[in-house]
Amino acid sequence: MAMSESSQDKTSPVPLTIISLATFLALVVFTVPLTTIEAMTTALDLSSAEQAWIMSGMPLGAACGLLTAGALGDTMGRRRTFVGGLWLTAVASLFAALASSGLVVILMRVVQGLGSAGIMACGLGLLGHAYRGKAGRRAAAVWAAALGGGVAAGPIIASLLIPVGDWAGIHWLILISSAPLALLAGATLPESPRIDAPVDLAGSVLLIAGLACLLSALTELRVGDIRMVAGLAILGTVLLLLFLRRTATVSNPLLRLDLFRLTDFTGATLAAFASGAGVLALMSMVPTILVRGTGLTPLAASVVLLGWSGLTMVAALGSGIVPDSMSPRARVIAAIAGCALGQALTFTLSDEAHWVVVLPGLIVAGLSNGILNAALGHEAVRTVPPERSAMGSAANNTARYLGSAVGLTIYSLLIARPGTEALFAGWHLAVVVSVAISGAGIVAMILAARLGNGSPRAANTSH
Repeated sequence: MAMSESSQDKTSPVPLTIISLATFLALVVFTVPLTTIEAMTTALDLSSAEQAWIMSGMPLGAACGLLTAGALGDTMGRRRTFVGGLWLTAVASLFAALASSGLVVILMRVVQGLGSAGIMACGLGLLGHAYRGKAGRRAAAVWAAALGGGVAAGPIIASLLIPVGDWAGIHWLILISSAPLALLAGATLPESPRIDAPVDLAGSVLLIAGLACLLSALTELRVGDIRMVAGLAILGTVLLLLFLRRTATVSNPLLRLDLFRLTDFTGATLAAFASGAGVLALMSMVPTILVRGTGLTPLAASVVLLGWSGLTMVAALGSGIVPDSMSPRARVIAAIAGCALGQALTFTLSDEAHWVVVLPGLIVAGLSNGILNAALGHEAVRTVPPERSAMGSAANNTARYLGSAVGLTIYSLLIARPGTEALFAGWHLAVVVSVAISGAGIVAMILAARLGNGSPRAANTSH
């Protein structure tokens, strides 16, 4: 039987440990194709379209499911939704490991994303419920380190498992990791207070369908024809407009639009999008550039990427050294600026340069990204009323995944031209675009700070 809130020590490391491990696992799931796509293509004879969908399937599922998972967490219990996300990840990984066609892998990648949505949306919400004040900031730092750790370890683990279990090896590992975590979480995590209101299922359908159409349009933009892309984009826009219209009228919406009157919430959401489309998407492309442009093996490229992802984890854990006198908004702005600098430094990578020239940019971006993740994780739950912490977490992570999907599509298109010289020309343009996106995130946060009310109580009393 799960512990009640009254019997759970607020400073106990148990919730933080379980939630951080599950978050680490969710980011491992995100990175699976980075070093297994070639082996998967050989084994399953994947087309270029199937490869693109496998790369995008998990972010698509996560982005579509996060707000729904947040609403389920607030109304049905965050522990229950969190555990459900782990079980969904386990089941999807089982079928992915057994798949004999690209279509099955694609579908299971989407389902893995939906499972990760439950983990990501309710993990931060559970942390916000269990830890407050300085303990909350430390918990957010550890959670952010788990993000970086998953991105750092995932490609390497998947590469090492290829000789043992081919491309399916990593899916078996995810299965045997997520199932015990689900059992442990169900037995030890405290359940959160619940909102006595029904989940807006119709709104959930509109949101998931609308985001699925828009993200599918982004994916098809790489390999599909323009008519399909336009049709998906128009349909997705219409569905999301219907979702927004419904959200303004129902009593318990998936996303309270009045939260966007809170400048801190709006700023954190915009910063999360800029983080996903900027540093996260660009750095995710580094292994591809190193493999195609410099001849490194996938494993070697993944090790080089540790200059960013590994330091992201370390910096997140050490983010507590940032002075308390520095406001949360200032931390986010400074961290995004640091990420932008790191992104800009990777411009030196070219067909005439050794791969080592990319390391300074990876290091600067990694240190900054760790602080950014910790700050955003804390802001995601601090900037909303306590009873809506799962909604705040879901909105923040939805923005991050949407940003990464947009960024990955843009950068993939830019480097898609054949030939080494064209590859690096596309990379240089991708770097410029990513820096511009990060800069736009900084500008948006500064502008948001001059508008509206920043207190969660304002939204709590206005709805």
